[in-house]
Amino acid sequence: MSDVDLGLDVHHTSLSVADLDAQRAWYQRALGLCEVIEEFQLDEPAVRTVVLQSGSGVRLELIERAGASRDRAYTDPLDAASVLGFGHWAVSVRDLDAAFASIVAAGGSAVWPPADAVRPGARFAYIKDPEGNLIELIQPPATVYSLGPQH
Repeated sequence: MSDVDLGLDVHHTSLSVADLDAQRAWYQRALGLCEVIEEFQLDEPAVRTVVLQSGSGVRLELIERAGASRDRAYTDPLDAASVLGFGHWAVSVRDLDAAFASIVAAGGSAVWPPADAVRPGARFAYIKDPEGNLIELIQPPATVYSLGPQH
């Protein structure tokens, strides 16, 4: 275990996609990742990228490389654990039921409906984006704020 504080924070998550334009439009519409932070293109190898950001600062980089492929045929979140590498991307939401319904209505596929999580008070659900990438939606437990001594 290191005693060094590296000051780690999440900068962005990267997702390889088959159709950059379609996935970009879907993530902007379905998850509100509307701000474009960066765009990049290479001719050799043929690669295009875009980094999207939400109003709260969550960043997702979408990368399209010609000829890339993958099998994401799983129908259960635990199936993702049978493939080495990242199995899913997890994001926090304020209202799980509303987020789940909104994302499915925007073209996402329901995988696991909203349910209680292991952590008391938390809830979770899974959806897939239009290319089959697994996304976990987490509604953290409600925080109880103390108002201090009662007068």
